[in-house]
Amino acid sequence: MKGATVADIMVPAPIVAELPGTRNEVINLMVRNGLTGLPVVRSSDGKLMGVVSRRDVFRNFEEDQLSLIMKKGCMTTTPDTPVVDVARVFSEKRIHRLPVVENGTLVGIVTPTDVLKIVKDMKTDMVAGDVIRTVCVTAYEKDPMSYVVSAMRISDVAAMPILDEKGKLCGIITDRDMFSDQFKDDESLKALGIKDVADLEGARNVLPLFFATTDKYKADNSLVCDYMVRNPASVFKKTNLAEVAKLMLSNDYGQIPVHDTKDQLIGMIYDVDVLCALLGSNND
Repeated sequence: MKGATVADIMVPAPIVAELPGTRNEVINLMVRNGLTGLPVVRSSDGKLMGVVSRRDVFRNFEEDQLSLIMKKGCMTTTPDTPVVDVARVFSEKRIHRLPVVENGTLVGIVTPTDVLKIVKDMKTDMVAGDVIRTVCVTAYEKDPMSYVVSAMRISDVAAMPILDEKGKLCGIITDRDMFSDQFKDDESLKALGIKDVADLEGARNVLPLFFATTDKYKADNSLVCDYMVRNPASVFKKTNLAEVAKLMLSNDYGQIPVHDTKDQLIGMIYDVDVLCALLGSNND
């Protein structure tokens, strides 16, 4: 799609969160609609106020009010903006969603996943090893979840490769796994401060995070291996970025571990890194 604009790839009329709102309302919206983040608008007039993501909830789980969790003053784009310009913003700022505004009105949202749909059909010489740009923080499969939650928050990473006792990649854990459906006990769910059991659907999906970020976790003996995704897909450092984009899209991955010729983990490649393929071909 040479010369493509945001209008060609954006998701129109996106689902939004409203101010005033709460953490649990946002969690429910994300869980019910399979979203990792969404725009936030003011309920009184629909004005765009910011964006909120799963990672924002993860970093600020102790906060209940949406206004204290969301990112305010977010960057925006327009329908006629070239896709390559949006890719540059994602790559340089390492953000994962841009609200699309036209004449002051929110008309859509665009994410790195939308741009990957262009990258997967490209011809590029760039490979996975060319674009690894973040420090790879790992954990041991027998580490307590309390450590992993703290490590992810302090290092501000969305995913951690998990190693076995021989130092080999055996799993991966992401902020998505913190939102997985692990607990069914309504009494425990009510510890989140929700009294109406009918509203507990989204709360169920963050109980691992809740227990790991409060004193209640001290009584829980969960280990990383209880939550991690086992035997995760990985790519070779010489894998073409178009192939990486295809793998991410077909499996809904936001990141993939990268290995060398000896099958040793050398880092993680994220969706925003793969967009470098588009930037490198800008003058083709």
